[in-house]
Amino acid sequence: MTTITVCTTCRTAGKPDRPGEGSSGAALLAEVALAAQAAAGIEVRGVACLMGCDHGCNVAISDAGKMAYVLGRFEPARGDAAAIVDYALRHRESASGVVPYREWPQGVKGHFVARIPPLAREVRD
Repeated sequence: MTTITVCTTCRTAGKPDRPGEGSSGAALLAEVALAAQAAAGIEVRGVACLMGCDHGCNVAISDAGKMAYVLGRFEPARGDAAAIVDYALRHRESASGVVPYREWPQGVKGHFVARIPPLAREVRD
């Protein structure tokens, strides 16, 4: 199962949160969860910090045995959430997690922060 992890403590880069409102990351989590409701094989979860504060709002897209990605500089908006889910669906369909650039949704281009190789499989006796 492909997982979209959204940083719930992120703030939109260069924009302070408004008093009495939750963080931009929490709002993005809500938008991504809504966008992913009909997306089979996609799990959405929040985490307190992805340590990408200079790139807020941040998400990570991962799946066991596949390349993982951290993306940032999103707004807590429906369009950004839809692009994140669209990319996650393509990640899910890829055996390696690598999605060819020509298949990237426009809304994720320019948002990649890091690529993390899968962990080596543990050898058991």
